[in-house]
Amino acid sequence: MVKIGVLALQGAVREHVKCLEAPNTEVVVVKKVEQLAYIDGLVFPGGESTTMRRLIDLYGFFEPLKEFATSGKPMFGTCAGLILMASSIEGQDTGHLAVMNMKVQRNAFGRQRESFETDLHVTGVGEDIRAVFIRAPLILEVGEDVEVLSKYGDEIVAARQGNFLACSFHPELTDDHRFHQFFVTIVENAKK
Repeated sequence: MVKIGVLALQGAVREHVKCLEAPNTEVVVVKKVEQLAYIDGLVFPGGESTTMRRLIDLYGFFEPLKEFATSGKPMFGTCAGLILMASSIEGQDTGHLAVMNMKVQRNAFGRQRESFETDLHVTGVGEDIRAVFIRAPLILEVGEDVEVLSKYGDEIVAARQGNFLACSFHPELTDDHRFHQFFVTIVENAKK
């Protein structure tokens, strides 16, 4: 049994909880810093990254989240969560948590009205993963230690660096839970 938290400051928290629910997983809605000590992995939901960062600072999560990452515990960021995890953000001097060696661009696929869905091959997850892109960021470049898991055309939309996993799209907005189960496996292996 692993305990996986979903950071519940803003964004699609309930949807991630639903995707993670399984007999081998206890899901924790994380609203307090103290809860980080009792979980084995953490999900950053999609939402609005600037708002999420403000709330992370307001509620004193920033340093504890950095410590969580440094301890090697797995993290999974979708859409805005990917932006929080990136070491570099185009047009900004610094990243937020900067736990993944990659540069990202906000809203790379356009505004809300340019939202779309498509099926993608995601290495280790599946050939036909339904991807929902809503004001989605893009991974512009990755470091040598980062594995590209999926592309949309020539654009990188999912990556992994050790125990850290991130994607531009919203797997939590579909009924396909394979991406989340992939993360659960990462958490299980990290706990061994």
